[in-house]
This record gives sequence, structure tokens and C-alpha cells, in this order.
Amino acid sequence: MEIYLDILLNSFTDYGNYLWSEITQPAWDNYFYWLVGLSLLVFGLEIWLPWRKDQKIFRKDFWLDLFYLFFNFFLFSLIGYNALSNVGVQLFNDLLNFVGLENVVAFEVRSWPAWSQLLLMFIVADFIQWNIHRLLHRVPWLWEFHKVHHSVKEMGFAAQFRFHFMETIIYKTLQYVPLAMIGFGIQQFFVVHMLGVFIGHLNHANLNWDYGPFKYILNNPKMHLWHHAKELPENHKYGMNYGLSLSIWDYLFGTAHVPYHDPNLELGFAGDEDFPEDLGGQMTRPFKSK
Repeated sequence: MEIYLDILLNSFTDYGNYLWSEITQPAWDNYFYWLVGLSLLVFGLEIWLPWRKDQKIFRKDFWLDLFYLFFNFFLFSLIGYNALSNVGVQLFNDLLNFVGLENVVAFEVRSWPAWSQLLLMFIVADFIQWNIHRLLHRVPWLWEFHKVHHSVKEMGFAAQFRFHFMETIIYKTLQYVPLAMIGFGIQQFFVVHMLGVFIGHLNHANLNWDYGPFKYILNNPKMHLWHHAKELPENHKYGMNYGLSLSIWDYLFGTAHVPYHDPNLELGFAGDEDFPEDLGGQMTRPFKSK
């Protein structure tokens, strides 16, 4: 038990030092400045090439979504998630040792060329996320948390990060074992994650893009806008267009729905008139829902 307590306590200090180092020591592999740089890039594209030309640059809830960005990616880890996840990893490894396993790597890829490792991880991770995203829409208690993301009424790049902190726990927990079974390194995780962040920014951005024939492979702003549509078609009563980076899963499994392009599509979900508009209300609402 003492080892878990040490990991828990040390994680707060370790992550605090890491975050301070990220902010004060810019580098090519610096996550903080990659996130800021990609955000500024896509925000600039929104200003230069807006699809909804009458939408304000600082749209409705822009600052709220920007706070979500830094909360979900930095502050949440600082106040406890990083510590709990480190304890969870240690418990998982101890459980493997208890049953006589050293690790769960079932498919070793570290000897592969770097490009093939990145491609495989990108595809596998996105397919796992696609399935988790479907669960968030289909399982009632998970949907209560996911409503926070769908409370966006005007779309912009930072809307990607308006999500409840429980989604981080759900995604990371369900992703951990499948990805742990493949021998990826930390550098691959970083590259694939930043690519996913960039595509996610674009998907939520106020941009008139669908990538032409590549729309059947890559998710895009026009397709993802329909994912946030308030009115759902009868044959997609739980939602549609679940892809995070790739759209191909939706076309393969029949969950794609892009009947036409409407930049002013009404966004939200049924009953969102009573959904809280403030951070505190959105964070606590799922726990109060029956």
C-alpha cells in the first residue's frame, strides 16, 4: 500500500514540475506549445476563411471552450488525474505479475519502420475511439456526460475541448489495454495524439471544407457539423458521424449521414434549453441526472 501512496503523492509534484518545464522551456517536442500553436493556426484559418461569415470571431462560449481546452489537458491532470492514472497503471502491472505475466504486449511493432508504427497506431487508436464515441451516445449514463460536448450552439475549433472530465477517464481506461497490447513507444503516442488534436480542431472549425474525395477517409468540418445536429433522423436516433479523425468507420458501418451542407444547421440536443451554460453547472449536471 505504501508504494501506491508514494506514487500518488509524487505524481502531483512530478506533473507540476513537468507542466512548469513545458511552459518555461519551449522545445520541438513540447506538448504545451504544440497545442497552443495548432490552436492559433486553426483559429487563424477560421478568421481568414470562415464558412459562417456572420458568426463572430469570438463566438458564443468561445472563452468557456478555451478554458475547457486548458482544463481538460493540463489542470485536470494537475489536480489529480495524473496521480490516479499512475496508481492505476501500477495496480494493473502488479495484477499482471500476480497472475504470472510480465506485460500484455501481444503484438510487438518496435522493430517496424517508424512510419508504419505511426500509421498502425493512428488507425488502431482511432477505431477504438470511434467505438467508445458510439458508447457515449448509446449508453444512457455515458450520454449524460457527453451532453456537455453537445451543448455547443456555435461551432468553432475550441469546441473540440468542451467535454466533461469523466470522458478523459472513460476514453483512457477503455483504450489502455488494447493499445498496451501493441508495443508502441511514447514518441509514437505524442505524434499520433498531436495529429488527432489538429484534425479535431479542423473538424470543429468554422471552415467550408470536406477534402473532396478524401472525405470518405478523413473526418471534416462539414461532416462533423451533422454529428452536432440537434434534430436526428429516424434511422440514426442515437446520432451519426462518430469518427474522430477518420470518417471511414462511419461509411463502413453505416453511421455516416451528410444529406446536404448547411452552415447554419441548428446544433445541440433535445431538451438542451434547460442545460447549464456555466462551467460549474455543466460539470455537476451529469451527476445530478437520473
